[in-house]
Amino acid sequence: MRGLVWMKDEGAEYAEVDLSSGLTAVGVAIGTDPVPYRLEYSLRTSAEYVTELLTVRAHGAGWARALDLRRGTDGGWSCETKCEGGLEGPEPGGDMMGLNDALDCDLALSPLTNTMPLLRHGLLRSQGRMGFVMALVQVPHLHVVHHPQSYTHLGPDSVRFESEGFSADLVCDGDGIVTDYPGLARLAVR
Repeated sequence: MRGLVWMKDEGAEYAEVDLSSGLTAVGVAIGTDPVPYRLEYSLRTSAEYVTELLTVRAHGAGWARALDLRRGTDGGWSCETKCEGGLEGPEPGGDMMGLNDALDCDLALSPLTNTMPLLRHGLLRSQGRMGFVMALVQVPHLHVVHHPQSYTHLGPDSVRFESEGFSADLVCDGDGIVTDYPGLARLAVR
């Protein structure tokens, strides 16, 4: 079990992470965009780093949202949501039918969820480029969308992340945890 703290350009994140049999984590984040919010999450994957469960609670002044996102052994995704108060933007949840080709969740603005595809496919150690579809959970709205991404091996513990006209060269530690995500976060406590 590791306690990790990322300092972000617009907030911070703390997570307790266990990589002994897949990935399990509980975490909390604070952010400012589009409104100030606090977010708590719990994540569990299979031993092969395929998402099984992501629960997220987000709240701010006068509003709260909750998402329970699950991937079944058949590859189908399901979710339960709750929504209270006023937060402009999309409702939590989304079209789960469009996610059947996704193995991973991606909690937006969290460097932790980059770890699963990197470890599952050995992208920090072997050359190549791989494309993925993620179940992207937008923050703080908790709206889930189909989101294509790719990772390219750059060298030991370094990959290029690309998605919809955006790219960043990520640096990771020996466990596959992102330590530097330019424009998003830097690991402060390992």
